[in-house]
Formats: sequence, C-alpha cells, structure tokens
Amino acid sequence: MIKVALTGGIGCGKSTACKLFSQHGTPVIDTDIIARELVEPGKPALSKISDYFGADILLPDGSLNRKALAQKVFNNNKNKDYLESILHPEIRKITQSKINKLDTCYAIIAIPLLVETNQQTDYDYVLVIDCNEAQQIERTIQRDHRRIDQVKSIINAQVSRKKRNSVADDIIDNTQDIKSLEARIKQLHIKYMKLCNSSLP
Repeated sequence: MIKVALTGGIGCGKSTACKLFSQHGTPVIDTDIIARELVEPGKPALSKISDYFGADILLPDGSLNRKALAQKVFNNNKNKDYLESILHPEIRKITQSKINKLDTCYAIIAIPLLVETNQQTDYDYVLVIDCNEAQQIERTIQRDHRRIDQVKSIINAQVSRKKRNSVADDIIDNTQDIKSLEARIKQLHIKYMKLCNSSLP
C-alpha cells in the first residue's frame, strides 16, 4: 500500500481535500481527528494536560477549552514541548495502527505538522495543498472566527510555504475554485492508483 502524507498550512484546504479523496473510495486517516479524540473527557491524555496546565483549561462540562490551552502554549516553548510529549507519540502510535489495518491501493494520511515534526520521510509520497497567505488568512477567519493577528501568528509559527513545498512530491494549487480542486484530486487519485498497480507483483 502506498502511504501518501497530506499536509499544508492553516486554511489551505486540507479537510476539503480529504473529503474529495474519500469520495473516490480512498481511506483517509486524519491526525487532527485522532488528536481531538485523545483529549476527550475521561481520556488519560486530558487528565495529564489538566494536571499540568490547571483546571482552567477545562470547560464546565469537563471538555478541553482549546482556546485557553492555546494561550498557554503559544510562544511558550516549555509548555508546547510538554503538550507535544503527551500527544505526538500517541498520535503516531494510533496512526500506525490504523495504517496497519488497511488493505487498499493507497491511503491519505493528513498530518498538518508533517514538516514541523520531521515525519516526511516516514511516508511514500508527500502531498502539499497550497494557497497564498491572503487566502489562508481569509479562509481561517471565516472558518474559525479568529482575529487577523491570531491567524498571522499561527502562520508564522508553522514552517514557511517555501520549505513545505520543497519537500512535496505533488502540490495541489488551491488558489482557485472547488471545481479546479476536484479536478486536481481526481488527477492525483488516478496517478496514485496507477503507481500502486504498477508496483504489484
């Protein structure tokens, strides 16, 4: 099975790309979803996080207050490193377990921080979905209702667009409309299917 790691900066359209690949019958493993499941109420990871950061990172119903946690982690390397030490090994373990259960031609593994966590060599192909910074800002503000300075800070905390694109085997240009994106995903689906079939004994 060919493992394709899908990555991209905030607001570039990773979730939309995942949905389009899944419409072709392609299994998609989204590490963002795995990360969210790890910090659900009652999960050991959430207990460790609240013990370290304090109960104020919890909402009244016991679920994680993501904005409160983000404030404690942003621009604080010690806190960021601790949070990552809890989540990243578990995310990788669960991701690998899900990959091991698949028996398909190829799979998409969506990893937003692929380059930041130096995982690009763990996969057969790196697929980057890309758009310009102005579009990242506009889309993220519309989706998350964040302030422009908050979105710019997130973009600046991620690897540069140039560095991310430099590790790509394929790039999806998501600067145009949904029809263009759908066509590019279909093109890549055909490519990966052909690659898989050509590698069969």
